[in-house]
Amino acid sequence: NISFLSCSGSRSSKTFKPKKNIPEGSHQYELLKHAEATLGSGNLRMAVMLPEGEDLNEWVAVNTVDFFNQINMLYGTITDFCTEESCPVMSAGPKYEYHWADGTNIKKPIKCSAPKYIDYLMTWVQDQLDDETLFPSKIGVPFPKNFMSVAKTILKRLFRVYAHIYHQHFDPVIQLQEEAHLNTSFKHFIFFVQEFNLIDRRELAPLQELIEKLTSKDR
Repeated sequence: NISFLSCSGSRSSKTFKPKKNIPEGSHQYELLKHAEATLGSGNLRMAVMLPEGEDLNEWVAVNTVDFFNQINMLYGTITDFCTEESCPVMSAGPKYEYHWADGTNIKKPIKCSAPKYIDYLMTWVQDQLDDETLFPSKIGVPFPKNFMSVAKTILKRLFRVYAHIYHQHFDPVIQLQEEAHLNTSFKHFIFFVQEFNLIDRRELAPLQELIEKLTSKDR
């Protein structure tokens, strides 16, 4: 039993990626502070809108980093419930199963357990966020031409972690009294991707009913 404990402990910490920090004093840091301030007003539709005079790429970049950090934290709290045994495949309910491919190291999609898939996914996202040519943190360094398509892929994949948590691990979320936190985070995410049309509707299908429920109050 002791070896099992240490084994699961190391796995949790492995999946729990370090937080991606936006450098203080940078323009992106100011944008992040603006986003947090408008979120505090409680109006999520307003909070996701592009602030006047700001660059769309930069706004998408700052929010993508923020969502990565939020999902990272949320998933980190339930890693003990998401194991090779409990989740031998990466799914979002019985109709949706995800196979991993990143197009570079793994070109042909592979079937793997949810913890393995999410580890691949979060490591891949982290690598994109750490790439200065993709996500420049310095003022005046332009975003690459393919930035928006990379951001869309990141957000599409991050959505799958929300979908997995909602479909397979909602009970522990309730036990941990994190339901409101998860719902607010997901609602913010959905309003953001809807505002800038960043995820294809078909990709959102596993949580369509929830999305309608969370967003109908704010139309």
